Amino acid sequence: MPLSLPGRFGLAVPHEGKRAAVTDKKSVFIKTYGCQMNVYDSDRMSDTLMPLGYATADSAENADLVILNTCHIREKAAEKVYSELGRLRVLKAARAAEGRETLVAVAGCVAQAEGEEIIARAPVVDMVFGPQTYHRLPELIERVRAGERPTATQGKAPARPKVVETEFPAEDKFDHLAAPSEKAVRSRGVTAFLTVQEGCDKFCTFCVVPYTRGSEASRPVEKIVEEAETLVAAGVREITLLGQNVNAYHGVDAGGRTVGLAGLLARLSELPRLARIRYTTSHPRDLDEALVAAHAGNSKLMPYLHLPVQSGSDRILQAMNRRHTAAEYVALIDRIRAARPDMAISGDFIVGFPGETEEDFAATMDIVRTVDYAACFSFKYSPRPGTPAAALADQVPEAVKSERLQRLQALLEEQQKVFAERLVGRTLPVLFDKPGRLPGQIVGRSPYLQPVAVMAPSSLIGEIAEVTIEATGGHSLIGRLEGEPMPARRSA
Repeated sequence: MPLSLPGRFGLAVPHEGKRAAVTDKKSVFIKTYGCQMNVYDSDRMSDTLMPLGYATADSAENADLVILNTCHIREKAAEKVYSELGRLRVLKAARAAEGRETLVAVAGCVAQAEGEEIIARAPVVDMVFGPQTYHRLPELIERVRAGERPTATQGKAPARPKVVETEFPAEDKFDHLAAPSEKAVRSRGVTAFLTVQEGCDKFCTFCVVPYTRGSEASRPVEKIVEEAETLVAAGVREITLLGQNVNAYHGVDAGGRTVGLAGLLARLSELPRLARIRYTTSHPRDLDEALVAAHAGNSKLMPYLHLPVQSGSDRILQAMNRRHTAAEYVALIDRIRAARPDMAISGDFIVGFPGETEEDFAATMDIVRTVDYAACFSFKYSPRPGTPAAALADQVPEAVKSERLQRLQALLEEQQKVFAERLVGRTLPVLFDKPGRLPGQIVGRSPYLQPVAVMAPSSLIGEIAEVTIEATGGHSLIGRLEGEPMPARRSA
């Protein structure tokens, strides 16, 4: 299950571009749901639309093209999309009454899984395309426009034919994407996502990824390095490598050799201005010894690892088709921490998987206590159509799932609080990336991904500075620059 990304939902993707000859100047608004890979995909859609003259709209109300880039991991995420389409139906009609056209597209994993259903349930939609075909967006827009019929019938214009593209294409989408411009990247900040791997072959019984993203595929090493160089040249200091199963990465380099994730990390570490590297999301079965060694020896690789386990019960892990035991997972964590003693671990948990008993749940609580997480994401099991687990008979009652989730989250939140408190008094390198809420305050990220608020000049944004942690504040840290006087205001 991909790591979710709070705060980036409803993203209007930054975009600049010259007016293209093929269309009048138009604007696009992209609303992003879900994980970091969807954020990356939205950015690349924006880059792909740039040659067509699409500028950024600040809202759907001001956009000629609205794209909902969707996530299908949980049921509520899909229903949010249909709710938003209902709002867009009203908006589209209002704009049409003013003589303004609005194209509506649904992209991403919900589109891949429910393409025809989306068209049936939401006639407002003009285009539906999956995550493997967004590189075809200019072509899809052209197909929609080619279907226009200007002649009215009984006072009403005929409905435009719909475009549905949810087949997995034979070509590699990465080979057809426009390179991101330095100007567009610069507007997105000093951290960036970079997808290096797509799809998953693990077929966990609860997961839709193999059906919506396809089988595992790795991007060539040189293509990744080339994009990373563009990011760094535009001022990016930290890159997070993305993949549904990123540590299964096996790309081919210029010499025809197959390179694993550890080798790719080593290549990227050679970029001088690139200060930090992260990766997500990993599967325990594919975290090899070379990657463990990379955590010990690669100084640019941050000491923070997201490694989902989902359950602490071997019986449930087997039913999930995770292909590892709880003991094997704990042993892997032990090896990683032996290689990098300051390593912080985060993970994902699903409670209420079909057939889960109180004894199974107790095993999950036990593994949480054993590992001692710095952060975690936990969810109630949500049946996804087409997955094997959705057809299992022994579904856990909703009330039981809710009660177990409450207990699990209380333990996880306590661990996160304790981890943060252990950092008080330590001095950490912080990469500053934005202004804070208070005048004279800036915010950055610790090596462990926590927000760190400091009273300091905005000229430090984009730079790394040593910060002494003085207090915790909710899910953030409060500190001061090393060697600087104690600030008068320290509230985050």
